[in-house]
Amino acid sequence: MTFAPEILDDAQVANLREQLAGFTVDAVHAVLGDAAWYALARNETVPARRATSDGSRLSTLIRLFQLQIPVPASAVRAGFGELAEPLAAAGVLLRDGDDVRAAVDIRPYGDEGHDWWVVADLTPGLDGRATAMDPSYVLGISEASSSLAQLTARPAVERALDLGTGCGVQALHLATHAQRVVATDVNPRALQMARLSARLNGVELDVRDGSLYEPVVGERFDLIATNPPFVVSPPDGARLVYRETAFPADDVVRRVVAGASDHLAPGGWCQILAAWVHREGEPWQERLASWIEPTGLDAWVVQREAADLASYAEMWLADAGLRGAPDYPERYDHWLSWFADQRIEAMGFGWISLRKAERTSPVVRIEEWTGDVGQPMGEAVLDWGRRVDALAGTDDVLERRWRLAPDARQVTYGPVGAADPATITVHLDRGPRRVAQVDTIEAGLLGTSDGELTAGQILDALASLLGRDREQLRATYAPIVRELVADGFLVP
Repeated sequence: MTFAPEILDDAQVANLREQLAGFTVDAVHAVLGDAAWYALARNETVPARRATSDGSRLSTLIRLFQLQIPVPASAVRAGFGELAEPLAAAGVLLRDGDDVRAAVDIRPYGDEGHDWWVVADLTPGLDGRATAMDPSYVLGISEASSSLAQLTARPAVERALDLGTGCGVQALHLATHAQRVVATDVNPRALQMARLSARLNGVELDVRDGSLYEPVVGERFDLIATNPPFVVSPPDGARLVYRETAFPADDVVRRVVAGASDHLAPGGWCQILAAWVHREGEPWQERLASWIEPTGLDAWVVQREAADLASYAEMWLADAGLRGAPDYPERYDHWLSWFADQRIEAMGFGWISLRKAERTSPVVRIEEWTGDVGQPMGEAVLDWGRRVDALAGTDDVLERRWRLAPDARQVTYGPVGAADPATITVHLDRGPRRVAQVDTIEAGLLGTSDGELTAGQILDALASLLGRDREQLRATYAPIVRELVADGFLVP
């Protein structure tokens, strides 16, 4: 059946919004309970079927969209009333004898105090069923989309761009703090779903067709958020538009990075959930730096994971519903052979945050962080930008008044009853949860930094208290103060 949501007029969409009232994440969780909820997250529907057998309106919606099972036509008419026929004509619902099935997914999604609905294609592979995926398949809420939502900074801005919008979930987030949101995609089906997601949630969205920055030539934005189709796979295989492009290897990410400067307003951010290859003989950090440095942008790159190629191939073959297919071993072997031909050793996943700071010497920090992260990362990204600005605008870090980060806490270790701890560590709870082992001087400096005295004045006082040479102490701890600011233990 053709999906044609554009035939639904504004009154019908508003009516659908009313009929979906109460179909929220919390309400679904309350009906299912923990066991069925987590089973459904594993694509197992049986516990949820048992929990939704009461015939209630909410149970009907859960069965229809999330469990993807037929429901009686009478229940659909009771739930949607006169909308049942228009929804069928628009390709949202499908009549199946005396029953009705969902033709697309309408999924409740909650975040940032909002209850939304997101329109996407039905979840494949429920209950282990083999499901062939159309190349134009539109992915709904995923771990990747949630990660990008947490990474994206949320300042109030005038214009924002959701590059490669898919089902439109990032655009919904952006609309909470941007006056105008533009959403682009190359997949016409994704554009239809993003438009319906926006209309269903009463969000004004400028949706445009085109690849990368082509639909916004000459335009600038205060914030760009993107989860581009970054899967690296053999070019002769079946491609899914939501995850793969015709660009070689990780070139789609390079192109997003390369074009960001031309489309960012002064002070604007471009935030990318991305993947990159680890190529034999080329450190991944140098590869990313070669993309970033020509842009003249500040950048903070965090590699969260480096996946071995066997795990990587297994993950994406399974994602495409090919695990268990008759030719699965041959496909798997082909992926590994292609990686070997390309001299690819591993795949990196992580975050790229770019900012148009327009400084003579951009600040580029590229690091690996596989430890815990205090979410959301968006505020930590803004904090990083503030610290970079403070350091760039300070000739002498000791003449600046710093403050201890509000999320910093001290942990001491040592024998019970000892007069002094054997070890002092300081932990951060927001963003990358860094831990710094500090000495007595550093602990005293951190503990006294409340914005009243400069770092130099505090060190001078500690030198006097401990009988140390003042100038020697300043020379020793000036680079340490700079590092404590760069890592977020001290803030402007």
